[in-house]
Amino acid sequence: MEKSKLIEMLKNNPYALAYIDNPTAEMKLLAVKKNGLALQYIEQPTREMQAAAVDNNARAIQFIKNPTEAMMIQAVNAGWNNLQYIKNPTDTLVKLAINQAGWAIKYVNQPSEELQLLAVRKNYDAIRFIKEPSENVQEEAVKISYDALRYINSPTHQAELIAIKNNERAIRFINDLDKNKMLRFLKANILAIQYITKEIEITKDELAQVLKEALSNEAVEEKYVRDYLNCSTIDKNSDLIPMDKIMFIYQYGSKKAKKIAVDEKLKIK
Repeated sequence: MEKSKLIEMLKNNPYALAYIDNPTAEMKLLAVKKNGLALQYIEQPTREMQAAAVDNNARAIQFIKNPTEAMMIQAVNAGWNNLQYIKNPTDTLVKLAINQAGWAIKYVNQPSEELQLLAVRKNYDAIRFIKEPSENVQEEAVKISYDALRYINSPTHQAELIAIKNNERAIRFINDLDKNKMLRFLKANILAIQYITKEIEITKDELAQVLKEALSNEAVEEKYVRDYLNCSTIDKNSDLIPMDKIMFIYQYGSKKAKKIAVDEKLKIK
């Protein structure tokens, strides 16, 4: 076939390069400029061809054996998921990808704690792609969203506590939930009491002890006190856990807890 016809064919379908015997450098360059992925059909492409391919389609980086640093940066800047096509990426390249999406961590083997933290800070659920996240990484992820707990196979107790403290619904992601764990969680977030099951029996005395420890603390958080006072599960008229909450704080609460209780009572009125 005449050269002019081959060139015209490549303009319409760059992948036709795969069926041309001994294509010229002009044909190869034309093909990758039209569609960078046509690079896969070129043996020993020149740097010019490689650069043209990446310019057209960043995913062409996967067909370059030894890309330049500039090519790799260009590819990652074009899309974080192009990191998957780069072997042994430098931390600089990984950070470029993570700055776009934390999920890029899934393309990194044995990422450092620094990279793990960058990933979960960008997207908390990127922790699902980290095989053994460190304690710091777990805690950072659940601080951002309690939902991160669902993606951690073996969460630390501290990560569980932080998640529960942020949102009592995190208790749904706790494995091996028992009475001792539940009592610790109640001390962090009293609203977790809504998730007590029949299998976990907590007596009124045990709950009272937890509340004494939490409410007698001068550093008790305002949210904890208000949540306790507004918790419908605990009430003097409750069939489940009858308790006069105002009287309880009066008897055992710290000065701070009593002050918050007075404010909450006035607000209700």
